[in-house]
Amino acid sequence: MRRLLALLLLLPLLLHTARAQAPPPLPPDSTPDMGIHQGRFIGVVAGTAVVYALTSYFLGKTWYTKRVPFHTFNDNGEWLQMDKVGHATTAYAISQGEYQLFRWSGVNERASILTGGLISLLYQTTIELFDGRSEGWGFSKGDMVANISGIGLFMGQQYGFGEQKASLRYGWRQSIYPGYRPNLLGKSIGSQMLKDYNGQQYWLSFNVASVLPVGPSFPRWLNLDVGYGASGMTGGHANPPYFDAAGKEVKFTRYRQFYLAPDINLARLPGLNNTGQRLLGAGQFFKIPTPSIEYSGLHGVRFHPLFVGKD
Repeated sequence: MRRLLALLLLLPLLLHTARAQAPPPLPPDSTPDMGIHQGRFIGVVAGTAVVYALTSYFLGKTWYTKRVPFHTFNDNGEWLQMDKVGHATTAYAISQGEYQLFRWSGVNERASILTGGLISLLYQTTIELFDGRSEGWGFSKGDMVANISGIGLFMGQQYGFGEQKASLRYGWRQSIYPGYRPNLLGKSIGSQMLKDYNGQQYWLSFNVASVLPVGPSFPRWLNLDVGYGASGMTGGHANPPYFDAAGKEVKFTRYRQFYLAPDINLARLPGLNNTGQRLLGAGQFFKIPTPSIEYSGLHGVRFHPLFVGKD
């Protein structure tokens, strides 16, 4: 998944910022604007520009090697829409990360929200334009709708509430399916995290204390996550025929999975100083493995002590 790869290339910049400044107490916009810190602002702008340029160059040289005339491509029916949810999650994460960077540099709340959203849109649109000129892909209107949805989720909450009551997160566990189509789904664990939609989950994570009228003793770090996944997929629209060593055809049922699980909001853990809050909060793109309940039409209800292991 090229969007996830682009986000992973952006994380070092976010983690560098995390060591220097934490998110302020709830709500995040309660910290007064003290004016732009020139050194930080220049560093954030330059760092974002360098990461964007390197990401574009790296993807152009390694992923998009065969160029064709610009064209569109309707992939809305592929991978049981896992890629669309992935687009929204990545766009959300970039928006939030850039917002935090610009707030740290002293840019005011509203300008930081807008800047974070626009930078995320730039990242995602650049990749879509690459897709439109690449053999095997194409510019996808569905992808752009998903990108804008993720950005809108961040911006709408930050403008409306001054905090993120609900966030999007990424989870992964190794599946069996890359063994059947390693060139498509990945040969190594790293490539499978990017390519194997069977192993990915996407979570809408609600901070309980932000959405329910709980008392002051309620743990403010507790989140409740609703997740989506899909499995049994060895092709985008359908599974191609596969035969084992004995010549017997192996068939898989494609199905959707829905999850419910507790989670931890790392930025709200008690006893942390500001630097610790920012450093831990920067990793909130990833879902922390916790016990979960899964429902699917194929298996019914299943309980996972920890969300790890092969399907």
